[in-house]
Amino acid sequence: MRLLVGLTGGIGSGKSEVGKMFADLGAFRIDADVLAHEVTEPGSDGFLRIAARWPRVVGGKGGALDRRALADIVFADPRERAALNEIVHPLVRALMRVRCEQAAADQMIIYEAPLLFEAEVYREMDVNVLVVAPPEQRIARLIRRNGWDSEHVVRRIAAQMQPEEAEKLATYTIMNDGTLTELRTKTERLYNTLRKQEIPRN
Repeated sequence: MRLLVGLTGGIGSGKSEVGKMFADLGAFRIDADVLAHEVTEPGSDGFLRIAARWPRVVGGKGGALDRRALADIVFADPRERAALNEIVHPLVRALMRVRCEQAAADQMIIYEAPLLFEAEVYREMDVNVLVVAPPEQRIARLIRRNGWDSEHVVRRIAAQMQPEEAEKLATYTIMNDGTLTELRTKTERLYNTLRKQEIPRN
């Protein structure tokens, strides 16, 4: 008995904190960002396809991707972003399915993905959880955490699905507008609710 739970939220919303909290409670956490790095490591199919499409983002130590340079390109042009997603998303989805098989039979699986709805991966989940936060808090977190300037932050936020649209697709929404303790309480409450909904999977 286990439940496959999609977890998402706009950048700076705190979805990764929620993902860690779910894992602390006993869930099997899969991070799509980690998988995306794995499928684009030097020499991989993803890496070779990205290098062919955007040769100038290859460099750095060991010929690895300059991920910041790639981000600057794709977040400035929706067509470039779509091209990158066409390369990466199928590879990440395939690896996600492999990782799911590593979870215990009675363990809840949390699939944390920033583009859960945009890539339509949410359709493969049993339930979907959205983490939201006030815009001013998201901007402040990203400037403080990543050292980005406000223009870059606004561009990154605008490139993602807006919370109002995401909420229409989510099964549950967690508002992250308080302290970590408050967020932990909300996450634990939802985790316990989800445990009661677990369903058999093949």
